Parts: sequence; structure tokens; C-alpha cells
Amino acid sequence: MITALTIREAAVRRGGRLLFEGLSLALAAGEACALTGPNGSGKTSLLRAVAGLAQLEAGEIGFGGVDPVDARGGGLHLVGHADGLKAARTAREELAFWTRWCGGSEAAFREAAEELELVPLLDLEVRRLSAGQRRRLALARLVAAPRPLWLLDEPMSPLDSRWRPAFAGMMRRHVDRGGLVLAAVHDPLPGAQRSLDLGA
Repeated sequence: MITALTIREAAVRRGGRLLFEGLSLALAAGEACALTGPNGSGKTSLLRAVAGLAQLEAGEIGFGGVDPVDARGGGLHLVGHADGLKAARTAREELAFWTRWCGGSEAAFREAAEELELVPLLDLEVRRLSAGQRRRLALARLVAAPRPLWLLDEPMSPLDSRWRPAFAGMMRRHVDRGGLVLAAVHDPLPGAQRSLDLGA
């Protein structure tokens, strides 16, 4: 169980360019942190490094004493700026795939579909969904397979004025239950206790 996220003196390079260096953050259970900064400052790269999908140039990342392999294999969700959905699958097939892949249950599948109001959309192909509906489908894995650390890249950008506060409520409940959220955002992150500006 991940109870903390620590980033110490991290540096990330992409395409030969140093995005940032000397970056440190300590996030405890029950905290959310907004990653801010201009495009190209390294917000997405930092999320990918925490998830184990990108290498650090320097520094280290820890998960409160949990082995990094275990933490990344079963303790976190990464929802990227791109939804990562298969266009030819139905919404049902996509949600079922992510639920199984991440170790969720059939009951959690149903709970996620209901909470994100996906039930009327489950038999539609992903390609037929709007951008906001696809984002809700991608975010549904957070409910369908609960994990303590959420890594989110612009999670609310395609959501409309109704679903932005609804998802903000989901994040608050997750944090209130002892979860952690690290989110790259351009707009304010509701309920965030911390912020880290990569452009400073």
C-alpha cells in the first residue's frame, strides 16, 4: 500500500534537452499536488517517470518504503493526456479490459459505469463517443480498480461544466480516504493542498 510519494533532486532530459533538475517533492497519504508550468516544462515527463515509463537523468523516486516494482505494478494509475482507448472496441470492452488488467472486480466495473454515467454508452464503439465521454471512460478505471496513487495529466480538460466538479468530487473522496493525487494541470486543481511549478 503506497502511503507516500517522494521525489528527490530529480532531473529529466527529453530529446537532448534538460527539462528540469533539482526537483523535490514529498507527498503524503491524503494529499493532492498540482503540477503547473508552461507546455514543455516537463509535467508529463515527470508523471511518466513516477510511473516508471521514463528514466530520470538524476535523482530518485520513492513510494513510502514500498518496492518500486510493486508500487508501479499494482499501486498507481496513470491517466495520460491521451485517453489510451481502442477506437474499435465498445466502451464495455474497454472498461472491462482495464478493470481486469488492473485487478478490479465485476462489482467495481458496475460501480464505475454508474458513477461516471457510462451505462447508456457501454455498447457504443469508442470512436462514436465525444471527447468528454471518452475521458469519463478513461477515468472510470480509477473507480473500477482502486489504487492509492493517481497520476493524472490534464484530467479535466475535455470535461464539460457538469463533469468538472463531479470529477473534482471524486478526487476529494479519494484523498479523504488516504489516497494521493499528482496531477499536471493548466487550470487550478480543486482540493489540491500542494502545488509544484516546473516553470519556476
